[in-house]
Amino acid sequence: MRISDLTVTLWAWDGIPPTRYTRTIASSGSRSTQMALLRIVADDGADGYAFLGSALGSAANDAKALVQRFKPMLLGEDPLARERIWQTMMRRNRGQMLRVIGAIDVALWDLAGRAANVPIHRLMGSYRNSVPAYASSAVLPSADAYAEEALRQKEAGWTAYKIHPPAVPEQDIKVCTAVRKAVGDDYRLMLDSTWSYNYIEALRVGQAVQELGFYWYEDPLIEDDIYNYVKLKQNLAIPIMATEFPPAGPTSYAPWVLSRATDFLRGDVAMKGGLTSCLKTAHLAEGFHMNYEVHHGGNSLNNVANLHLLMAIRNCEYFEVLLPDAAQKHGLIDDIEVDGDGLVHAFTEPGLGAKIDFEMIERKKTAVIS
Repeated sequence: MRISDLTVTLWAWDGIPPTRYTRTIASSGSRSTQMALLRIVADDGADGYAFLGSALGSAANDAKALVQRFKPMLLGEDPLARERIWQTMMRRNRGQMLRVIGAIDVALWDLAGRAANVPIHRLMGSYRNSVPAYASSAVLPSADAYAEEALRQKEAGWTAYKIHPPAVPEQDIKVCTAVRKAVGDDYRLMLDSTWSYNYIEALRVGQAVQELGFYWYEDPLIEDDIYNYVKLKQNLAIPIMATEFPPAGPTSYAPWVLSRATDFLRGDVAMKGGLTSCLKTAHLAEGFHMNYEVHHGGNSLNNVANLHLLMAIRNCEYFEVLLPDAAQKHGLIDDIEVDGDGLVHAFTEPGLGAKIDFEMIERKKTAVIS
């Protein structure tokens, strides 16, 4: 079996609601973006798919780079030799363009699963069939708005709620206090401060959420500040979660582990270079008895890929669902849903197993790059 073709179809995603998750990361001002569907085809007819793009960023430039830069190196390769292909892409691109590498890798896993007639998590070695989900907020207009949303999620059966705060320390403490009061002491809460504080601010907010009984404290400092993450971890009892950024492969985690700068490792298929990369990192974390908590994937099919990863590893506690749904779910006929017990369930069809909305993509198609 050899790779015989690779195409990328761009389509328009319109009507995206305005959302913000950090001081600087927000959905397109035009409330529309370009998404991309990657298809890799083998000479025996086997194929695999992946999405590029999100509500927060167009796939147009990545789509062009994928075809121009990566297609020549992929044609004629054995599509089942995912490790060799992944290693080649990482070496040649020196860790750059990880969204593109991630999409190619996800499509190759999808192709392999479809060819073998089993879900991806079965290829990896299934561990479970369901996992708890947590609701992950956007930046909301007031402390009361966070409290109301958290209470709704709790009443709907969700197992936990994570706050993306305004990223102003005093306001953030007020938000966290209001949410804790609304949901009670026994409901699990997390704070993701999105790299917004200096050390003194991070310590002050960390002490506050520690007192409030939050489960973890995520990304309070800029992503390369290992020195102050070590200090912060030494001065707080609440578990610290870092390493979501920068975009990088598995070897980038070594300084964090050796410096004891974080309690959890973090990543997703778009940010870290695909399922191959994430699986390596999950196993690295397991070797140190650490969890590898998987971040939201940026689009619906990436989230499906992330879910397969969760089903194949033991050391991840939660599936992240970024709110609101209308800014996250697009391109699938049946997207991932949380049941009344707060769980999401494994896909059982071959490969990724999700039904892509090919009719909608064809209807909204803007270009095909091959």
